Amino acid sequence: MLTAIAVISLLALFFGLLLGYAAIKFKVESNPIVDQIDALLPQQQCGKCTFPGCRPYAEAMANEEAEINQCPPGGETTMLALAELLDREPKPIDGNDDDLEENISLVAIIDENTCIGCTLCIQACPVDAILGAAKHMHTVIAKECTGCELCLPPCPVDCITMEPIPQSTVTWKWPYPLHTMVEEQRKAA
Repeated sequence: MLTAIAVISLLALFFGLLLGYAAIKFKVESNPIVDQIDALLPQQQCGKCTFPGCRPYAEAMANEEAEINQCPPGGETTMLALAELLDREPKPIDGNDDDLEENISLVAIIDENTCIGCTLCIQACPVDAILGAAKHMHTVIAKECTGCELCLPPCPVDCITMEPIPQSTVTWKWPYPLHTMVEEQRKAA
């Protein structure tokens, strides 16, 4: 009995020391500037910036492999905040004119009478905002939907539309304070 306890204690000590060494040896430190850039991005994971998500785009900006104007959902406010953070010149937002309607937030709406339950939209949604099951109708959790429009192309019956979220005291957001500060500096110059 004592032998078994001693063996288990020695094994626990050995593996504890091994895990402690591995935690120190293989520690991955994140770049703080990437964390700051990522915090400014809208976290829609929409891919409109040509990157698979906001974190890879933030890493590319920190490594100066991407421009600060590739995020249409973030709009001019985010671009100005990134320019201020990274000490770069502001540039016009890349993307088509439909993406640049900055103050209009969209949400996906599924016509449940037309939906065939193929689950392609569920697979395409980067934030899991669509509920449903195979061969059953689907619906969108409006609070989770980021309006990225990635669910539109895979839908075979075109039952998904993007609708504007009505402005109310609940959905309205204050503009980013940096935007007004940068605008005042531009006017003064």
